[in-house]
Amino acid sequence: MPSAAGPVAVASAAAKAPATPAVGISPELYPSEDDLPYEEEILREPFKLKGWWRYLVARAAAPFAKRAVIYERSLKALPGSYKLWHAYLRERLDHARPHPIDHPAYSSLNNTFERALATMHKMPRIWVLYLTSLLDQRLLTRSRRAFDRALRALPVTQHDRIWPLYLRLASFPACPVETSLRVFRRYLQFDPSHAEDFINFLISASRWQEAADRLASVLNDDGFRSVKGKTRHQLWLELCEILTKHADEVAGLKVDAILRGGIRKFTDEVGKLWTSLADYYVRRGLFEKARDVFEEGVSLVVTVKEFSVVFEAYTQFEQSMLAAKLEAAEEEGAEDEDGGGGRKNGMDKLSKKFLDEFWLNDEDDTDLRMARFERLLDRRPELLSSVLLRQNPHNVEEWHRRVKLFEKDPARQVATYVEAVKTVDPMKAVGKPHTLWVSFAKMYEKHNRLDSAEDIFKRATQVNYKAVDHLASIWCEWAEMELRHSNFDKAIELMRQATAEPSVEVKRRAAAEGNEPVQMKVHKSLKLWSFYVDLEESLGTLDSTRAVYERILDLRIATPQIILNYAYLLEEHRYFEDAFKVYERGVKIFKYPHVKAIWVTYLTKFVQRYKRSKLERARELFHEAVQQAPPDEKRPLYLQWAKLEEDYGLAKRAMNVYDEAVRAVPNSEKMAMYEIYIARAAELFGVPRTRQIYEQAIESGLPDRDVLTMCMKFAELERSLGEIDRSRAIYVHASNYADPNNSDFWKKWNDFEIQHGNEDTFREMLRIKRTVAASRSQVCRTLST
Repeated sequence: MPSAAGPVAVASAAAKAPATPAVGISPELYPSEDDLPYEEEILREPFKLKGWWRYLVARAAAPFAKRAVIYERSLKALPGSYKLWHAYLRERLDHARPHPIDHPAYSSLNNTFERALATMHKMPRIWVLYLTSLLDQRLLTRSRRAFDRALRALPVTQHDRIWPLYLRLASFPACPVETSLRVFRRYLQFDPSHAEDFINFLISASRWQEAADRLASVLNDDGFRSVKGKTRHQLWLELCEILTKHADEVAGLKVDAILRGGIRKFTDEVGKLWTSLADYYVRRGLFEKARDVFEEGVSLVVTVKEFSVVFEAYTQFEQSMLAAKLEAAEEEGAEDEDGGGGRKNGMDKLSKKFLDEFWLNDEDDTDLRMARFERLLDRRPELLSSVLLRQNPHNVEEWHRRVKLFEKDPARQVATYVEAVKTVDPMKAVGKPHTLWVSFAKMYEKHNRLDSAEDIFKRATQVNYKAVDHLASIWCEWAEMELRHSNFDKAIELMRQATAEPSVEVKRRAAAEGNEPVQMKVHKSLKLWSFYVDLEESLGTLDSTRAVYERILDLRIATPQIILNYAYLLEEHRYFEDAFKVYERGVKIFKYPHVKAIWVTYLTKFVQRYKRSKLERARELFHEAVQQAPPDEKRPLYLQWAKLEEDYGLAKRAMNVYDEAVRAVPNSEKMAMYEIYIARAAELFGVPRTRQIYEQAIESGLPDRDVLTMCMKFAELERSLGEIDRSRAIYVHASNYADPNNSDFWKKWNDFEIQHGNEDTFREMLRIKRTVAASRSQVCRTLST
């Protein structure tokens, strides 16, 4: 058994002796004297990683060539050490990176990786380092084979580390497209959720057929979720774009069905999808089919925005078709001028000779295309109207606007009206649906088709409208049409028919059905009765007119104006008592403020008619009127009553009326009423009679400002009568209501004392003024505290 010092002695001797180096090996690569401790350790235990790692750490600053020798020796002893291989490969990568890719260092690096993978083929990091290095070197074939080996060597759970690098290889511009396609297809078998990456690659590679197929399969997969956050709507639009812009390169898909499915499903992009479908047929050269698609699109879209998109594309299509034909005609003309026509053979000339006059043989359809383009532009208002009606088919105003579009085409107007009255549901209508029937009938009337107009009105009266007023308008319009054509009896008969109350049997049947139509209520329509009574007044007799008015009153649908009109009618025919009875009924039916006009007219007419002959009855009427009137409406009635007493009664009674009025009117009108009261008393009984009224007014609770005004007028009255002391006493009393700053009052009193007073009375006035000012200031200080 050899001694333990044997190997160490050999190593130390080799380190000390100047041995001759082997051929091709630099002396610097041999162990130095400083390496002896580590050499001895690895000689003693060559299969332990600890000694080798300690040796490498100690020689971290050594040249890479010397460290590579140590790595090679260690890996020869420990070929299964992941730590040594990983560190060695990293250092080799760092050593080779500064050099160009054709440097021998990269060849050595690749060989080292291959040797490492002989034992490290289950280590994904080693594979990642190797594959990354190959990608940097742009070794496509070697990289592809290495990727295949890596995927076969590693378990499936670790393939996610390899695939990003593999896809990077597939996206290189230098990588053949077929290779990239195979890589992506293989990747999708590993992770189908990244189908969008493959689709994007197919689009970039102009592989439109497969891109469309992949997008279609993705959209057909209900469980697919976009990793890029795209919605199914966005993916659908991408598919539509591919199908339409590359129609000649995509086959096998039902493009028409796909786009129409999108139109049904994605309603917010209908216009774009319609134009895409038409564009698909245009690119395939099926121009008539494209035109049919455009027509279908503008007839089905339901918003103005989508209509604008489709119509703009449609006009551009027609314009481009016309421009293409004009351009082709110009080129053909240029060829004829160059002598190209002489090259036709005899058969062509013979065909032209016999078929030249037949329009089917005419290839110049420029006029047709121009007519189509102009017709499309002319149809725009009609098509837009159809869009708005598809949004809301019950829009009455839009139907009227649509009829105006066909002013020069009565047949189209009739068809539009027929469609309108069939489509519009009166319960859902926006606007007044009865106006459609009225306009429809007036159109026939305009063309002297009265029988047809009557049929329209008759049908219109059978429609169940939402409001009674709509049906009443139909009857009134019908009667007005008869009046315009001098069919007076027919008009009255229509009104009589419209206002006839339904029979008990009809009411019972309607109640059983539970939905009472407006035909059951129209007989109470005030609009109908007003029109009816106007007709009777103009064309009927007094008895028939009175019968209509009485019927209105019995139905309790009369208005104050109806009452007044009825009374005026009776007065015109000198039925005064009957007119007053109508007024009586009116004031019992209505309350204030509606009854005001009736009372005023009634009282005025009664007084004018009977004057003093029925004075007591007039007084009773005035008393009843002022009792019913609210305070703010009493003043004109009291004035009218007082005027009656002054003209036909007793002056004393007139004063009593004024006296009652000043107590009944609101405070805001009392001052004006007292002024009238005083003026009438002075005129009727003399000035002294007004003293009592002034005193009453001052003590009646008027506002301070009005009391002050009344006192000043009272004092002036006493002064004019020579009662100076009474006048001064009134000024003294008025000072209690005066403001010290009211210069008008104090000036009048001052002038009064200067003219009629003395020094004592003037001094007393000044004292009162100071007292009032002091009391007012004391009150202000109290309120402020």
